[in-house]
Amino acid sequence: MTTKTVLITGTSSGIGLAAAVTAARSGWHVIATMRDTAKAGALLAAAEEAGVAVDVRALDVTDPASVEACLAGLDRLDALVNNAGAGHVGTLEQESVEDVRAVMEVNFFGVLHVTKAALPLLRASKGRVLTVTSVGGVIGQPFNEAYCAAKFAVEGFMESLAPVAATTGVHVSVVEPGAVASEFVSNVGLPDNALQQAGPYAPALSAYLDRTRGAFAHAQTPQDVATQIVDLLAAERPAFRVLTSDTARAFAATKLKDLDGSAVQTLTSGWVV
Repeated sequence: MTTKTVLITGTSSGIGLAAAVTAARSGWHVIATMRDTAKAGALLAAAEEAGVAVDVRALDVTDPASVEACLAGLDRLDALVNNAGAGHVGTLEQESVEDVRAVMEVNFFGVLHVTKAALPLLRASKGRVLTVTSVGGVIGQPFNEAYCAAKFAVEGFMESLAPVAATTGVHVSVVEPGAVASEFVSNVGLPDNALQQAGPYAPALSAYLDRTRGAFAHAQTPQDVATQIVDLLAAERPAFRVLTSDTARAFAATKLKDLDGSAVQTLTSGWVV
């Protein structure tokens, strides 16, 4: 039996690291990619502890040449897990459009670059694409304007791509975690003096940060999400949308049954007062 190959982006920490090790333990040949392979130490240590091997390769999702170089030598690919991403906290008046573009490049266009390059191989294997999005791709959240815009874009793109890809035998799914205890939280780019710089938005930002700290105090583990990703890789009929916790399911349901938008606005308005 041929060993199946999965390529996972953003594996230096968090969900990506856990997914790479879990997939390898489940018998997958794992191509574990990250922008800077010098940061592979934690992944390699976790793989060694688990008694598995992973194939670490450099891949910058924002650089099409890097994507092409990473995939160029592959003869077979059975699955792609788009996990690489970056958080961002800010509001439009106080940041540049270039800041917003940078968030879109990582979280949206990066997904497109890798998926586009992988699709010919996935068509050949009748494989699948799993993209880690967020409940922020379902519900817009205060001070997450750029991040949620990118995740909304990913959700819309993949939801639209799914029936088209299915005609060639490729399954497309999105995985939507809520709060996850990982380095993602520390990578949102918020300076230490953010409240001092927030001007008229300082009270709202303070309230938002207090609420968010509470949410992440009870966050889901990266391993829990990784286990669900690997289960989805093996599923005979994978669902399009997988919400990874009861909290995420309840949160997303607010939007999915909110026909006039009032429930979401009522919910999120309470985060900033």
